Amino acid sequence: MQNIRYLIVSDSALSVEFGNEIHKSIGAKVRALAGYLTRSPIDGVTELVPTYRSLLVHYNPVVISHSRLVRALQKAVSEMGRTDSSGCTVFEIPVLYGGEEYGPDLTYVAQYNGLTPEQVIKLHCKRDYLIYMLGFVPGFPYLGGMDERIATPRLDSPRTKIPAGSVGIAGEQTGIYPIDSPGGWQLIGRTPIELYNPERQPPILFSAGDYIRFVPVSKEEYQEILYRVENGTFVY
Repeated sequence: MQNIRYLIVSDSALSVEFGNEIHKSIGAKVRALAGYLTRSPIDGVTELVPTYRSLLVHYNPVVISHSRLVRALQKAVSEMGRTDSSGCTVFEIPVLYGGEEYGPDLTYVAQYNGLTPEQVIKLHCKRDYLIYMLGFVPGFPYLGGMDERIATPRLDSPRTKIPAGSVGIAGEQTGIYPIDSPGGWQLIGRTPIELYNPERQPPILFSAGDYIRFVPVSKEEYQEILYRVENGTFVY
C-alpha cells in the first residue's frame, strides 16, 4: 500500500497513518490492520487504538524497538487483506427525539437547516452509521454517513454536563454520549440504552466497524426500555 506513514507519537507509541481525510475506505484499512494484529499479535505491542484514519500502536520498548516494530507493522500491512463489512453488527438504538429534557436543540437544528423537526428526525434515522472510532470518553461512537442536510455547528459554549444517552450533532457528525460529561454537540434526542457499563463484559456495547441505526420511539416506549435496562432485563 502506498502513502502509509509510521509516525512517532512517544517513546512507547507510534501511529500508522493511512490517509489525511475521513473516508470509509481509509477507515476500513485501519480496522483491517487492527483486526490482523489482534489475530496475529506482535510481541511487545500492548494496546491498539483505531481512529478515523490511523491506528495508534502502544508498545513496550524494552521488548521491541521502534525500528523492529515498524518492520513488523509493514509486514502486517502487506498481509492484512480487507475487512468484510457483511459480518459487522448493526445496533438499533431507540431514541426519544426533541423536548427540553431529551432533545433541547432539535428545534434549532431544524431552523438552522430550513427544515421541520420531523424532517430532521426522518433524515437522522434514514441511514445506518458506521462507527469509525470510539473516544473522548469511554464508548463515545464517532459516526460517519450523516445526511449533510442536517449538519449543524457545535454550540458556541459547551454545556458543563450532558446526560448519558444524549444523541447529538456537531458539524457533519453525529454521536451518542455514553456517560454524563461536558460537551458542545447539538442535542436532538436521548436513548435509554446503556452504552457503557464498567461492570459489564464487555463494558462498551459496540466496536469500531459496527453500525448504528437510530429508531424513533415515544416517551412511553422510552420509559419502558429504560425500566428494563435499569432492572437488567434488556438484552441486545
